[in-house]
Amino acid sequence: MSSAESTGASYAAAGVDIEAGDRAVELMKEWVKKTKRPEVLGGLGGFAGLFDASALKRYERPLLASATDGVGTKVDLARRLGVYDTIGHDLVGMVVDDLVVCGAEPLFMTDYICVGKVHPERVAAIVKGIAEGCVLAGCALVGGETAEHPGLLGPDDFDVAGAGTGVVEYDQLLGADRIRTGDVVIAMASSGLHSNGYSLVRHVLFDRAKMSLESHVEEFGRTLGEELLEPTKIYSLDCLALTRTAEVHAFSHVTGGGLANNLARVIPDHLHAVVDRSTWAPGAVFDLVGTAGKVERLELEKTLNMGVGMIAIVPEASVDVALTALADRGVDAWPAGRITERGDRATGAELTGDYAK
Repeated sequence: MSSAESTGASYAAAGVDIEAGDRAVELMKEWVKKTKRPEVLGGLGGFAGLFDASALKRYERPLLASATDGVGTKVDLARRLGVYDTIGHDLVGMVVDDLVVCGAEPLFMTDYICVGKVHPERVAAIVKGIAEGCVLAGCALVGGETAEHPGLLGPDDFDVAGAGTGVVEYDQLLGADRIRTGDVVIAMASSGLHSNGYSLVRHVLFDRAKMSLESHVEEFGRTLGEELLEPTKIYSLDCLALTRTAEVHAFSHVTGGGLANNLARVIPDHLHAVVDRSTWAPGAVFDLVGTAGKVERLELEKTLNMGVGMIAIVPEASVDVALTALADRGVDAWPAGRITERGDRATGAELTGDYAK
């Protein structure tokens, strides 16, 4: 028997480094602390995050909202570029902006980071991005899990996921039942691709067009990698501020499936949303993906956000107030469509016209 065979098995020999995990936790503590809300009890290290629910006593009938999501194959680009402190913004945006669609204030999040090998500084950088995203969303990061999966993932491979909880007063719940004929669809600009459609983007730009992440793209004014890693815009605080300033009937978070499909999710069966493409020009990255892959417009639109990351549906009388409120918060927004009767249309939303140049 060889000396290796005569040595007892261990977790470390199997590829799991507990000490590296402990080191990662120490490195991330300062970032998690920045997200703390008054309702959060304790810190990292416990088996569960604690949130003081007595804060909900001020609500007449509090509804808890929950959402969970990941970032998809965008994590592969972060890995290839060695940039780990922005992907957390994407994760938070995907979760909290689903919560705010019903009018819920995001309260707290937990994260799950799965790695092939724990690199403490890398894990801490990912958590730093998540914590910064939570600060932008106004919610606390109350806990998480870092799992090491040697043999299933390569040493540099990783994935991230998260779950969030929010609260909304019952009589302030937003959604389809509030929408009326004549309401206006207000579009809010995205910061780029956000975190959806990257399987198509990667196939088109790398497999077909053979582009490099390090390539400088004149239309972007930066490298392709920098453009593709642009973090998802987080709208939650902007949307909540809007509900306090103007009458809002519904929101729609434009994620996987594109603008029309996500907008249709909040439109009642008897109504229809008509969005005019001519009210905006999608950014250069959308044109690049379409041109490089010869992707038809409808295929792009059902995969990518095409420059719109969030929708607000408001009564016509509230349009000016809403646009002013969003502009004051630095959100690029514009009237993009209107709510009409459904008639014999099969779906709840459609895009018409041609994009502005």
